[in-house]
Amino acid sequence: MTRLPTTSPLGPTLDTPRLILRPPVAEDFPAFCAFQSDEKVMTHLGGVTPDAVTWRVTRAIAGAWALDGFHMFSVLEKATGEWVGRIGPLYPYQWPAREVGWGLLSSAQGKGYATEAAAACIDYVFEVLGWDDLIHTIAPDNIGSQRVAQALGSSNRGPGRLPPPYADVAVDIWGQTPAEWAENRQRFS
Repeated sequence: MTRLPTTSPLGPTLDTPRLILRPPVAEDFPAFCAFQSDEKVMTHLGGVTPDAVTWRVTRAIAGAWALDGFHMFSVLEKATGEWVGRIGPLYPYQWPAREVGWGLLSSAQGKGYATEAAAACIDYVFEVLGWDDLIHTIAPDNIGSQRVAQALGSSNRGPGRLPPPYADVAVDIWGQTPAEWAENRQRFS
């Protein structure tokens, strides 16, 4: 198996004890296809998509990096070099606020990777991008993501509303400020 690149020309590389986070590269496409075709993974992420749509999604993420200077990072497992998910900052048009979101392959769930990678992303958005708040939009029945948000120290701010075509999808808005993160970040030191 060929190891994926650990850097991308689109933006920075973040390093955690077990993971490498970098913007997507073309070689990530097969892993994105596996991710977006996994029913368990996509239950709360808009549903399974065919590879042609996944191609557009990966190009949109890369485009956001080029136009906005941030979006989801591809997450690589250091030990294997394998792509295990995408986690990072995003702010789609008409979104309730700037978000740090996450999604991992089924095989990478339950290992603490989402919390580890999201913590690095929260550091990045507050320290580098200068955000003054962040959210996570989480379905009320998505217990796994709620646990990640709680582990990060985010609090449930109540029901929120997403823009079309997701306007009918129930979500709770979780989030925290830089001051709250300064307190919560200590649990990761």
